Amino acid sequence: MNLYLCLACLCLGIVAAAPQLDRTLDARWYQWKSQHGKTYAANEDNWRRATWEKNLRMIEKHNLEYSTGKHSFHMKMNEFGDMTNDEFRQMMNGFKQNRFQRKNKGTLFREPHLEQIPKSVDWRDKGYVTPVKNQGPCGSCWAFSATGSLEGQWFHKTGKLVSLSEQNLIDCATGGGSQGCNGGFMDSAFEYVMLNGGIDTEESYPYEAMDSDCRYEPENSGANVTGFVDIPSGQEMTLTKAVATVGPISVGIDASLFSFQFYHGGVYYDPLCSSEFLDHGVLAVGYGVDEETGKKYWIVKNSWGDQWGNDGYILMARDKSNHCGIATAASFPEV
Repeated sequence: MNLYLCLACLCLGIVAAAPQLDRTLDARWYQWKSQHGKTYAANEDNWRRATWEKNLRMIEKHNLEYSTGKHSFHMKMNEFGDMTNDEFRQMMNGFKQNRFQRKNKGTLFREPHLEQIPKSVDWRDKGYVTPVKNQGPCGSCWAFSATGSLEGQWFHKTGKLVSLSEQNLIDCATGGGSQGCNGGFMDSAFEYVMLNGGIDTEESYPYEAMDSDCRYEPENSGANVTGFVDIPSGQEMTLTKAVATVGPISVGIDASLFSFQFYHGGVYYDPLCSSEFLDHGVLAVGYGVDEETGKKYWIVKNSWGDQWGNDGYILMARDKSNHCGIATAASFPEV
């Protein structure tokens, strides 16, 4: 009899612990799952739904505040809606913070003598930037950031825009602390390509979103590197000059916040964003000024697919005390 009583108490405890779901959101939940191809085991569906509802409420609260002028950017539910912020950061953000302890830094960027810096620059308009890519469930942002700046520099040299292989870097650029899907550095990627004598094209070495054996083939190389250059840490004006004159630049940022996870449009500024603790590698492809608000921004290419943010891009606050650390760990390859 005692056994039955214990089982009954256990069942009641499970029921009591089950998340309370808002059934008025059923249609939106099913539509969201269908849109993003989400399926769960029976015991997982409810708590994923509860996480999604919590995220949805926070997004809607933020957007209501945005409509009253409290924020400079708005948010939107996306494929990461069933993930807690901790899960999201662990899966998607793979920039290694200890980059500054590495001994093999590149040469230091020399500022060009410019009488006047252009008011706006967008290297997408000049053919330097490949379409937005998607790293998937792999902490390989560093590889996408590295290929992005190398693709731009190779275009500048040859006039040909070649999509380069992130998988080649994940599998082969394992020196200097880079660990494939467990994170890495852009500089170590540049160094690998330089020492290796090339990097394969995306077409010849397609992306798999997982660690695998190194399969580089010299005959499929799409670009090479002769060295790499680091922007002096924290100097945002120097980064501006680099973007204006060099092309797309690899940058590390703090992308850990809920607000970044669900960014959709506007100029991103979150006072909680750190300029020191970086966890994500992205690509600065230009900068500009919002004509309506006068807010300065960076044009940043992400690697979470074109359904995230503004077609895969984010406008990040510029000249706001190195917001999110965009000038803390910036570099580019020489070709």
